[in-house]
Amino acid sequence: MLNNVTCKAALPLIGVAVLSAAIQRIDAQEQTRPTVRSEMLVSTAWLEQHLNDRDLLVLHIGRDRDKFDSGHIPGSRFVRLDDLVEQRKDSLNELPPIADLQTTFESLGVGERSRVVLTDDVGGVLAARAYFTLDYLGHGDRAALLDGGLKTWIAESRRTSKQEASVARAEFRLHVQPDILVSTAQMRQLSLGAATGAADYVLLDARPVAEYTGVVNSESISKAGHIAGSQSLYWKKLIRSDANPHLLDPEELQKQFAYSGAGPGKSVITYCRTGMQSSFTYFVARYLGYRAAMYDGSVYEWVRAAGNELVTSPAAVRASAAHQQPNLAR
Repeated sequence: MLNNVTCKAALPLIGVAVLSAAIQRIDAQEQTRPTVRSEMLVSTAWLEQHLNDRDLLVLHIGRDRDKFDSGHIPGSRFVRLDDLVEQRKDSLNELPPIADLQTTFESLGVGERSRVVLTDDVGGVLAARAYFTLDYLGHGDRAALLDGGLKTWIAESRRTSKQEASVARAEFRLHVQPDILVSTAQMRQLSLGAATGAADYVLLDARPVAEYTGVVNSESISKAGHIAGSQSLYWKKLIRSDANPHLLDPEELQKQFAYSGAGPGKSVITYCRTGMQSSFTYFVARYLGYRAAMYDGSVYEWVRAAGNELVTSPAAVRASAAHQQPNLAR
């Protein structure tokens, strides 16, 4: 977690964990029902029509270049995931230093006026992680995900290219939003507050249900279960299917969030195993109009911090979840 993010910086988001009762009441009165931010999601048809727009940039995020080099959206620029995350001893997908991120986006031609469309070929998780990064840097209002990603673009027989786009370096100004990044210390407070049932936020675990309940351990995680006080919302419940990775309609998405405890007026804090799956849930929360943040250290960092435990679900819930162990993007 970035060391310069303090609890004070997170005060606007995390409610009862650090605010007085009086401020909570005022804040609750100001909350309104979330409004869908439709500009955060673009269709393949829209993108095809706007590919030549002056300030439009398409960024393809991948772990390697194989899929990109075999045929990508014309004019799109490749971003290696490793340029957006870094591995540390106790955490796998941390944000790199801000200056490094600034250099990365400037080298891609992202400037103050750029309208950025993000895509990948793995269902949206990598694109969503790039969105979280841009949102943290203050450019989220000018970024969107391509609904269905490259998989849908190709399935619809839209034109692809193997040509490398020419890139002119741009000036990328930072407007860092530290309150969307939650540290392990803050997560401890949030967990305690959520366990009371009276918090003005909800903690959402984006891992498969079997991992949340404790039926199976997440990969490289020594303990089973979830962070106390959190609710389950597996990120793949928010798309139609692996074969058809379009987002569900807003009404269906809102039902999924409401069922997981994210009612009107509540903020959303997401986590998963290493901060990848939770990026997608974070994106959808923002798309639906929620105030949102992410614990990017997630369970991998949580269990490596002294004194932190996970809790398992009751036996009956675990038995039901035992049949839900899908292949997952981490």
